[in-house]
Amino acid sequence: MSYQVLARKWRPHTFDEMVGQEHVLQMLINALDKQRLHHAYLFTGTRGVGKTTLARLLAKCLNCETGITSKPCGTCSACTSIDTGRFLDLLEIDAASRTKVEDTRELLDNVQYAPTQGRYKIYLIDEVHMLSGHSFNALLKTLEEPPAHVKFILATTDPKRLPITILSRCLQFNLRRVPVEQIAKQLLHICHTESLPAETPALALLAEAADGSMRDALSLLDQAIAFCGEQINVGDVQNMLGHVESEALLRLLQALAEHNGKNLFAEMTSLAEHAPDFHHVLESLLTILHKIAILQAIPDAAEPNEKIIQLAKLFSAEDTQLYYQIALIGKRDLSIASNPSQGFEMIMLRMLAFHPAKIEASQSVSIPAKTVSSPSSNKPIEAKTVTAKAPAKPAVANTITSVSNDNWSELLPHLGLTGMAHALASNCAFVESNNDTLTLALSHKHAPMLSQKLTERLEESLTAYLKKPLKLQIKISSAELDTTAKREAQTKKERHAHAVEAITTDNHVQKIMDVFGATLDVNSVKTIEPTDSE
Repeated sequence: MSYQVLARKWRPHTFDEMVGQEHVLQMLINALDKQRLHHAYLFTGTRGVGKTTLARLLAKCLNCETGITSKPCGTCSACTSIDTGRFLDLLEIDAASRTKVEDTRELLDNVQYAPTQGRYKIYLIDEVHMLSGHSFNALLKTLEEPPAHVKFILATTDPKRLPITILSRCLQFNLRRVPVEQIAKQLLHICHTESLPAETPALALLAEAADGSMRDALSLLDQAIAFCGEQINVGDVQNMLGHVESEALLRLLQALAEHNGKNLFAEMTSLAEHAPDFHHVLESLLTILHKIAILQAIPDAAEPNEKIIQLAKLFSAEDTQLYYQIALIGKRDLSIASNPSQGFEMIMLRMLAFHPAKIEASQSVSIPAKTVSSPSSNKPIEAKTVTAKAPAKPAVANTITSVSNDNWSELLPHLGLTGMAHALASNCAFVESNNDTLTLALSHKHAPMLSQKLTERLEESLTAYLKKPLKLQIKISSAELDTTAKREAQTKKERHAHAVEAITTDNHVQKIMDVFGATLDVNSVKTIEPTDSE
């Protein structure tokens, strides 16, 4: 007897045998049990999740000789004919090979005729998104008002390509990827039933490689049976899939944590000798970095692997986040590298070359410190924080008893003003002080900020500080005034220019700019105000 592949042998014959898709099964079972039947069903989802299988099961439920039921008998002529693909009233159409409008019209010409063998004539159109625009137009009218004896079941991996007019006329069911745990459990059940010796971790690897597709998992199991021989074991499955042992990746990360380029390159060379799938290597690396990040954020998180726990202590949280991002972007770009092995090596060397460094406190200017590598020497070059000293503010007298042109600017910080009141005072210039009356001038450009409330608040602050009654007058002036705000803006501009000059003339910064062909964004240079003690 010829061998039957597992994907066909283990195709479900009832809803109970389906793996996953419980949300879809529940809706279909309820609809069948209550006889609330739609004329058009649309099953969507990625390859191998059970779209066509579910369509055939629905056809059995609708045509079983025992009646419309969610539990077909499986023994009547209708059920057995559907299982063997000989049911005359189940028309399976591959839309990928019949895209022309003439094919669709020929198909629909027979819709009006009653079923030959069963209760319903069922049209199962697979990969329906491949139909042409004219084919969809031809299908539309029939799909909207089909004869009572006709049911349409459409299946597609790409529902976005279907016209909205088609979607609106179908009852849509989205089949999800099957969880890895459910696939692994089903593979274990199959191995026990088929008397196939298999290690549970090996089946878990096959389930993970299936990427949510039960059909792919069964195909991989067939491949593993042929590859492994007497027993399906972890080592053989890893070789078959092009995977690497987690220990090899942990050694790779250990060398990275120690900043040991020699050991890192040796581990990469050893890895390349096994010709692994480097896309999967990066996926595994991302998984380990994710576990490390969780441990760093939640130290009490459960993690059985002691080496991952140790790596979480060696890496800083910033290192982990940066390496994860480098690996993620590298995985995306790996396909355009000259070859996968070289691309993977560059990703790891990029991790070695770039890592965050602590930023020391700076008096006036601070730029992030990075470690880069020169292409010629591969020697780390640390770009240290660049500082630019700003002139210290003059000391302010502890007590000011009267206001004058000389001390007006020195007085402002002691008044405890905030918000608009501080802005008003900063944009005022001293005019005169006569007995208990203080007169200030405000430029006409800032006249809109002048109000009675702010004037009274400034007057109260001056009275409280000088400890004597004071009457405040503020006059609008058309002249250009020398105000505190104007002087501070000029000082800030000069300090920024001084900072930019200090950065651009720094040897470390110049070396980084030369290596990477970088330019300085002067707007990103921030200055820090000097404290009174500096």
